[in-house]
Amino acid sequence: MGTTSTFFVGILLCCCLVSVSEAEYLKYKDPKQPLNVRIRDLLKRMTLEEKVGQMVQIERSVATPQVMKKYFIGSVLSGGGSVPAQKASAETWVQMVNQIQNGALSTRLGIPMIYGIDAVHGHNNVYKATIFPHNVGLGVTRDPVLMKKIGDATALEVRATGIQYVFAPCIAVCRDPRWGRCYGSYSEDPKIVRTMTEIISGLQGDIGNNSRKGVPFVAGKNKVAACAKHYVGDGGTTRGINENNTVISYNGLLRIHMPAYHDSIIKGVSTVMVSYSSWNGKKMHANTYLVTDYLKNKLKFRGFVISDWLGIDRITSPPHSNYSYSIQAGIRAGIDMIMVPYNFTEFIDDLTYQVKNNIIPVSRIDDAVARILRVKFVMGLFENPLADLSLVNQLGSKEHRQLAREAVRKSLVLLRNGKSSEKPLLPLPKKAARVLVAGNHADNLGYQCGGWTVTWQGLGGNNLTVGTTILDAIKQTTDPATTVVYNENPDSNFIKSNKFSYAIVVVGEQPYAETFGDSLNLTIAEPGPSTITNVCESIKCVVILITGRPVVIQPYLSKIDALVAAWLPGTEGQGVADLLFGDYGFTGKLARTWFKTVDQLPMNVGDKHYDPLFPFGFGLSTNNTKY
Repeated sequence: MGTTSTFFVGILLCCCLVSVSEAEYLKYKDPKQPLNVRIRDLLKRMTLEEKVGQMVQIERSVATPQVMKKYFIGSVLSGGGSVPAQKASAETWVQMVNQIQNGALSTRLGIPMIYGIDAVHGHNNVYKATIFPHNVGLGVTRDPVLMKKIGDATALEVRATGIQYVFAPCIAVCRDPRWGRCYGSYSEDPKIVRTMTEIISGLQGDIGNNSRKGVPFVAGKNKVAACAKHYVGDGGTTRGINENNTVISYNGLLRIHMPAYHDSIIKGVSTVMVSYSSWNGKKMHANTYLVTDYLKNKLKFRGFVISDWLGIDRITSPPHSNYSYSIQAGIRAGIDMIMVPYNFTEFIDDLTYQVKNNIIPVSRIDDAVARILRVKFVMGLFENPLADLSLVNQLGSKEHRQLAREAVRKSLVLLRNGKSSEKPLLPLPKKAARVLVAGNHADNLGYQCGGWTVTWQGLGGNNLTVGTTILDAIKQTTDPATTVVYNENPDSNFIKSNKFSYAIVVVGEQPYAETFGDSLNLTIAEPGPSTITNVCESIKCVVILITGRPVVIQPYLSKIDALVAAWLPGTEGQGVADLLFGDYGFTGKLARTWFKTVDQLPMNVGDKHYDPLFPFGFGLSTNNTKY
């Protein structure tokens, strides 16, 4: 009897162990399972509260581990300038991201959060990161190979800080330079913007030939999820007013503003961000036809659609005046993840109420969560949710700075070289008795980086991050026997009494972002014009413009010997000096039309009445004199 009892107890114990082991096997945690099997398995296990939590993106400042666990938050972001500490190291970033991630992993199902950041010209929020030229300059290069390298470098620097998701690239087609976001656009020409989407292959990795169209792709933990933005027509608003109305026919929208989204989806872009703007009076954040019917159904996009910052709030005017309606309109339109970013409990409570009361169908919630999970599974976030310190040396590495310097060289456009073509001023001689450098942008790293650098609106001065100003680059390039004199805004007496061989004047716009950059006059602020006049009336001068777009320059053109559009070149100012002194030749061609007066705007290549100061595609060349 005792032997028989022992036998049965043993059998029972074995059965229990098998049952426990089967209970512990979760298909969604098995990377060998097909993608859709993992998604379905996890989705069926989730409560409504867990599903709604996945659809929420909150700002890092409110993302405590306790909040992550209690509300099942699916995503966190850093807003512009939101950092764990001033001049925080890569190690500090990793520690913060992992702390937030551990909160997410401590939930019942252990779904990792995805952390997003605006890395729009390099990892621009982070101290010591490589800051590449803004897109307005990169479009000049027309170089998809360079774009892919920049994407690869940016991905490594972002991953160095533990972050897995970037709100880039901006594939807006800016049709009016009065728009404050125009420097985020590669060109007025959709063909150039399409070419530049190759940055996605650098950020995410090369998608395989056998991949299904529209399915997101991220090639492992050295790559990041990318975001094509801002869908759609953000660059076509009336008079370039930010977040305003794009008045254009359906065919015009598809011809000008939509093509780069086709390319991005073919390259496996993981996410798409919706634009604040409207199309023919209809807010994009509430546009079911363009978000669901066209993007998701016609283009077969299988990643997730994310709102912009407080994007659904702005469906109403004034913003947030009818938040329940905004939630309903935004979610029903097809937005999957909402960048809340602070008042997340209000969003969670309202959305949950609407689902429970059949105002928003559960099927719409399931579609949104499935898309978010798809991206997380594809990028290996379930297998590698926590960051380590293996990539910290990638941040601002020498190789990446050399790449940025190359991008600067290829992005500059030589608009004038000598008052007559027989007597070019550039390249400048490295050996000269005395050289004058003037202008308030010559020794200002913040100005040459522009907006979205360390802070949202950008900063002035040389303290914000690490890099080389144009003045420093000039001093490093000229012959040791050459005396370089810097005077920000010299008067004519100073110039005449010093007997300079030539002058380099560096002027332009001060940093701005978004609506703060909207401008109806596009003039250079004083003392820029005065500096040009004082210097160039007295001595041979080259004027370098540091701007996020074409600006009014015609009134000063007769005084200027040579003129260079340097855009917003970023931290590697040495690339400017490389061309000025002939170590490399100018090759850049305008990717934007340069107007004569703002009364002509909007004016784009192909328009019937096209009378620019410098046409699209214009750019003078110089020879490499280094050897």
